[in-house]
Amino acid sequence: MSAAGGVQAEEPAAGQRKKQRNRKKNKNRHSPNNDSNDCTNERDAPDGASAFLGSISRTGSSNETGHTGKTSQSRHKPKNTVKDSPACSTPPPKGPASAGSSGRGGNVSRQNASGTPNSGGKSKRQQKNKKKSFDDYWSKEEVQRGLKQGTLIEGTLRINPKNYEDAYLPHPDMKSDVYIAGTLVRNRALNADVVAVEILPREEWRVLMDDLPQANTDDNKQIEDITDSTKAMSVEDTPTSGTGSTPDSTGCASDATAVATPKPVERLNVTGSSQKKPHGTPRKHNPSVKDFLQSDAANSVTRRLFGSNDSSDVTQKMAAIPDKCLLRTGRVVYIIERVHSRACTGHIKPMQDNNPNIALFSPLDHRVPRIQVPISECPEGFLQRANDFKDTLYIARITEWDNTSYAKGTLARSLGEAGEIEPETEGILIENGIDYGDFPPEALNDLPKDLPWKIPADEFASRRDLRSKCIFTIDPATARDLDDAVSCESIGNGEYEVGVHIADVTYFLTSDTCLDAVAGSRATSVYLVQKVVPMLPRLLCEELCSLNPDVDRLTFSVVWKMTEKGEVLEEWFGRSVIRSCAKLSYNHAQGFIDEPAKEWSREELPPISAPFTSNDIRDRVLNLNKMAVNIRKKRFDTGALRLDQVKIQFTLDGETGLPSGYNVYEQRESNMSVPPTQYWENHVRAPWWWPMQYTSYIRRHPPPQEKLIDGLIKTCNSLGIPIKADSAGELNRSLAAFGKGGSKKSAAKLQILTVLCSKPMQNARYFCTGCLGDEEEFRHYALNVPLYTHFTSPIRRYADVMVHRLLAAAIGCGGPPGLTKETANKQCLQCNTKKQAAKRVQDVSSDLFFAIFVKECGPLEEVGMVMEVLDRSFDVVVLRLGVVKRVYCEKLPLLDHSFKKGTKPVLTLKWAIDATHKQVVEQPISIFSVVTCVLKADAQPLKWTVSDRICDITLLNKHTFQRANTPKKLAK
Repeated sequence: MSAAGGVQAEEPAAGQRKKQRNRKKNKNRHSPNNDSNDCTNERDAPDGASAFLGSISRTGSSNETGHTGKTSQSRHKPKNTVKDSPACSTPPPKGPASAGSSGRGGNVSRQNASGTPNSGGKSKRQQKNKKKSFDDYWSKEEVQRGLKQGTLIEGTLRINPKNYEDAYLPHPDMKSDVYIAGTLVRNRALNADVVAVEILPREEWRVLMDDLPQANTDDNKQIEDITDSTKAMSVEDTPTSGTGSTPDSTGCASDATAVATPKPVERLNVTGSSQKKPHGTPRKHNPSVKDFLQSDAANSVTRRLFGSNDSSDVTQKMAAIPDKCLLRTGRVVYIIERVHSRACTGHIKPMQDNNPNIALFSPLDHRVPRIQVPISECPEGFLQRANDFKDTLYIARITEWDNTSYAKGTLARSLGEAGEIEPETEGILIENGIDYGDFPPEALNDLPKDLPWKIPADEFASRRDLRSKCIFTIDPATARDLDDAVSCESIGNGEYEVGVHIADVTYFLTSDTCLDAVAGSRATSVYLVQKVVPMLPRLLCEELCSLNPDVDRLTFSVVWKMTEKGEVLEEWFGRSVIRSCAKLSYNHAQGFIDEPAKEWSREELPPISAPFTSNDIRDRVLNLNKMAVNIRKKRFDTGALRLDQVKIQFTLDGETGLPSGYNVYEQRESNMSVPPTQYWENHVRAPWWWPMQYTSYIRRHPPPQEKLIDGLIKTCNSLGIPIKADSAGELNRSLAAFGKGGSKKSAAKLQILTVLCSKPMQNARYFCTGCLGDEEEFRHYALNVPLYTHFTSPIRRYADVMVHRLLAAAIGCGGPPGLTKETANKQCLQCNTKKQAAKRVQDVSSDLFFAIFVKECGPLEEVGMVMEVLDRSFDVVVLRLGVVKRVYCEKLPLLDHSFKKGTKPVLTLKWAIDATHKQVVEQPISIFSVVTCVLKADAQPLKWTVSDRICDITLLNKHTFQRANTPKKLAK
């Protein structure tokens, strides 16, 4: 326990949950903490979205009356077709991930869903209270007509991980989100599902109280009165939000040159305290327009601010509210694509009424409803000895969820003890729809049979032979799938012949084969802390395609004639044969850069094939780095953006597999010597793109939503930090200017600003050029280029495979891929889905190992800085680790706390007298406040908490921000 008391970033106590449940008891809404037959409730936890199974269930439509509000006009052309099931031409994976799956399909007209839950031993009271909770889905024809006419919009649903009642999807105008308020109007859609949404009438939109124009101090007070008056409104009218009035938008571009997502550090699949609604999560009370205008406190404010002299003229006042002060609301009327796998990990428990036929499955992902599962699928003796199974993780899958309140499913199997690495990891993979099973035999039949394999003689005749060149790879030391190599030959006059050579995966992975279908379904390799789930069989990704040293390999090469300033004079694309002479790690390359005059011994470097020497390799690395520096400078001078955030790497014990230490990943010059040349390779040029203009795979990065970026600027201005964000380049220059302060505290503030700037960013995504009409939308915002794609990693990304095929056809060294734009776009959507799922798995795997590390070697003491202040909590960034924790006032031993709202919000904590403090201590918390964080393991599996105390600037200056690579070893 720290000097100021334990600050625990966890959920409210059970007693507070009970009070909340009682308040909601008579509402047509179900408490997330009631272990009864109410199974619609969802709770906060990690992302579990991504699909590999099942067709879409289209049951019923809507009996709801009234709302026919039209969407705002969009520059996007409305879609007039509805996609079918997820883009996957192969059967569900044969590994454990497919256990218990139940695909459902077919279309029905606008009528009630036929299936109803099995009563199975329910009491008469429960039968009586069983009522319809959800509206019937619209018919497919009605949805198609609505999308075409613009009365419906289509988008990917995001559910706030901190409050399951808040969900959002982007509006087609890309300026703001549409808010889905509550589980009922979400209508059984889960996170990442593609849904059709009807925009509700303007009077039901939300008023963003903080965005209202405020004329003077009196108006400020009256607006606060309005906010206070809305606090008494029911949850049905005013949903809570854990992230304020804006969406929980932490997604951002996943390209290395774009931005990184702020990592969620709360281990979200924990039991106990996290299974309740975050009662302590601060709420933004944003009333509907109707309620706002009818509020007594609102009349004088609306007359003054909106120019209405007649307080009864609601229509005039409603029209006068600026659009920027409103958040559109909507309701889900149809699930176009069930991207979420409907699988989840969790625990089983008896029903409260001891129902002998049904058990309750409680998912660890709180955004998934509780599921009724048959007792027959539970372990023997479960009802008699329920406590024996309370710590066991199970996998369940939703198989039926009609328009009544109950989700029903099947209990697939037990994973093992909660808190252990392998059961938790398997659960993470299944929840996110990752196919981690063995490749089916029919797919393996497409691999070469005669091993060891040799390149056929006719391939040498049709390819450029580069085996005599000094070509080598630069990768992480542990890498086994080496898919790119580089070369650099000086040709005099300050010019160089620079080559990037990519594994020619398409030679082995031909179209319309079973192996190609499986690879297209997987779409990406998935990297966890302790292992990799490969996209391709290991024979390909680690041997035949991997550019291992001293063996001949088939490649797709790009060779430039380039100046040392990075100016491209000539370029050549084509198929080739190479023979790598060395496998360098980033540490080896960095050694050459740090000590360019050093004579390296044979023992200090990996084996180098004759006739090349260490000096040959060193000189080429130095020349590549010299050009890379100039290329990077040119990129950022012309408007690129990079938002790097802290990333943790673990060292694992060879025997136990447990983390034995960690270090913070550091971007050094060697890491960036190759990417700039790959950038030139991935930067699409029109001469070879144009022949395939309607079926090309492009990776676009939309600009951030206007409302979110405006909020960022407003926040920064209130802190005295001038930020310009009209373009990616301006934002990058603003951050670079702020980072020139040089002090430790300035570096810490820059780290906080980087996290804040990442929040408004959207995800980069693949798309087919023939399916997007406006070429301006092809642009990559962060890189500030008109056309960009992925080409350099075909071993681990299926999108790169498709680009290789298209490029081969465009330059005449391969046949036409035979794609329609619809087929190409379907595969693009699958690549997007799987890439996001892989990113979530990677993040949660890192969180899992960090939680275990804290348990094994904690407590850890680190310096933190406050990133956001709310009325009853604040977010702290642990600076060295890059992790974010929310600290709730109700979990602190405080006498009181007070919140001062304004441009610089301040939360003042008044600590109680204890053994450490002889008098009451007041601690003001604001953005950039520095605290000392003590990280401790919690009693719950994979749960850790933060204790916090006041930290002065002296301690901050002693803290090292230069990301030391020395691992912190476990105490033996």
